[in-house]
Amino acid sequence: MIDALLAAVRELPAQVVPGAAGYPSLFLLVVFGSLVPVVPTGAVVSGAAVVAFHSSPPALPLLLVFAVAALAAFLGDLGLYWLGRRGERSRIGARWLEWLRSRAEPERLEAARRKLEEHGVTVLVVSRLLPAGRIPVMVACLLSRMPVHRFVRGDAPACLAWTVTYQLIGVLGGSLFPEPWEGVAAAVGLTLLIGAVPPAWRRLRPAHASR
Repeated sequence: MIDALLAAVRELPAQVVPGAAGYPSLFLLVVFGSLVPVVPTGAVVSGAAVVAFHSSPPALPLLLVFAVAALAAFLGDLGLYWLGRRGERSRIGARWLEWLRSRAEPERLEAARRKLEEHGVTVLVVSRLLPAGRIPVMVACLLSRMPVHRFVRGDAPACLAWTVTYQLIGVLGGSLFPEPWEGVAAAVGLTLLIGAVPPAWRRLRPAHASR
């Protein structure tokens, strides 16, 4: 049994084994970023995809990045939702729910609530792809007391779509530059720019309206 396992490891592509230590780091960063939205998880996934793209062959590393990132995003979302549901029954959960509500602007929360009523859990897929769109929709789900199993049904495909999107950004960055670090810098810069545009637009919109 042990000999067979060692033989299987030796047959793996050479680049996968040295990079194996990066997969737990990817998992932990995405989980943490999903629980506490301060880590740019999209940039993390895109950077990991660039490194995987420059492996030879890249198919298995890219598949592992996809699987690890999607699972981590789903578990992080599920943990965040579970903590929010506990807000109705515990002091710590109440603080967590209040913190989540403070991260969602009232007008965006109201818009998320209306879209949730109109389109159901499919809104979760869109919210995962939009920068800063996840928290308002999640808070709307919590306030509507959506059952966990229904949230899971919408969040699972949302995490898959989110992972594919940011992994494709990483593959694009990796294909444009010969050196991995150049592709990582390009992919991370692009994802950070995408995430910065909506907040900047929301700040500029009131000033533009007043003019």
